[in-house]
Amino acid sequence: SAILEAAEEHRADVIGMSGLLVKSTVIMKENLEELNQRQMAADYPVILGGAALTRAYVEQDLHEIYEGEVRYARDAFEGLRLMDALISVKRGVPGAVLPELKQRRVKARPRTEVEERPEEGAARSDVAVDNPVPTPPFWGTRVVKGIQLKEYASWLDEGALFKGQWGLKEARKGGPSYEELVESEGRPRLRGWLEQLHTQNMLEAAVVYGYFPCVSKGDDLILLNDDGSERTRFTFPRQRRGRRLCLADFFRPEDSGETDVVGLQVVTVGSKIGEATAELFEANAYRDYLELHGLSVQLAEALAEYWHARVRSELGFAGEDPAEVEDMFALKYRGARFSLGYGACPDLEDRAKIAELLEPERIGVQLSEEFQLHPEQSTDAIVIHHPEAKYFNAR
Repeated sequence: SAILEAAEEHRADVIGMSGLLVKSTVIMKENLEELNQRQMAADYPVILGGAALTRAYVEQDLHEIYEGEVRYARDAFEGLRLMDALISVKRGVPGAVLPELKQRRVKARPRTEVEERPEEGAARSDVAVDNPVPTPPFWGTRVVKGIQLKEYASWLDEGALFKGQWGLKEARKGGPSYEELVESEGRPRLRGWLEQLHTQNMLEAAVVYGYFPCVSKGDDLILLNDDGSERTRFTFPRQRRGRRLCLADFFRPEDSGETDVVGLQVVTVGSKIGEATAELFEANAYRDYLELHGLSVQLAEALAEYWHARVRSELGFAGEDPAEVEDMFALKYRGARFSLGYGACPDLEDRAKIAELLEPERIGVQLSEEFQLHPEQSTDAIVIHHPEAKYFNAR
């Protein structure tokens, strides 16, 4: 309702919502239904985007629900183009049209009640339980501050930055290729931003991380005290079909008699860069704002990847890392880093458990009542060493 009240107060032309987490998709759907109930759908076209959404979900499923216009924006730049089109159509500009909706290629087969219902008491997945358990260099937590940009800059995923954040893409016939745009626009602007961040001391990269003894039981990962008693536990969803994977399966079962190890980490590039992006937004410098904001998000991700590599080194299997950085970005290393809110661990409330264990306020990171990390340019993760641990969606 706060979004709708703000839209009415400021006489908005379009409502935009971005969803980073799986839970966001549910809230977006509820907001569209609320617009329908208030008979406001015709007044407010909606643009949706973010990592939790797909074009098909927005332009097929949500479009069927919403009584007005709803479109998907892959990134901020597509969002700006959609804004132009929506406003032109809304104001009756001659020849103005909206982009076509994505069509469903194959008609979805209705799910049966049996498919939807989880199997009670079903066996764990076929994940191996005989992989060697590494010995961490310490138990508990450590804080690392003053990490220099040059240490993690090589972990910056240029493809994710240029394509996903900055909207560089192949031009129409006769125009520059993506590779040419990267050389003429992408890398020069990136070098300029990185130099500015360095000279103005806008980055305050820091990490708090740790290793904890643990075991699994069913769908639960149980972290242990020194005496073997339970310290806290995480409960993860299990796939309803396929391999029936669950994050707990990547750790030794409690009845095996062995103790496993789980890594936890929170990283941040600090609050100064977020303050700088806010100033650009207030000054209506939207291109600079979008570029710096996108870069700040990717720098936090680069720091998280850099520290995950540090964890693999400390656990003794960094030698299995691929030689090429592109293969690193393709996640061809051993183990995986799972951030909360995504498919395999969707419960944001678990962030409170990580915060209790790591005390991220020691590096200036706070957890809000909505379980969001502040500053925004921060990430948390559960780090799993199991060789079979790869990303999957449990929903």
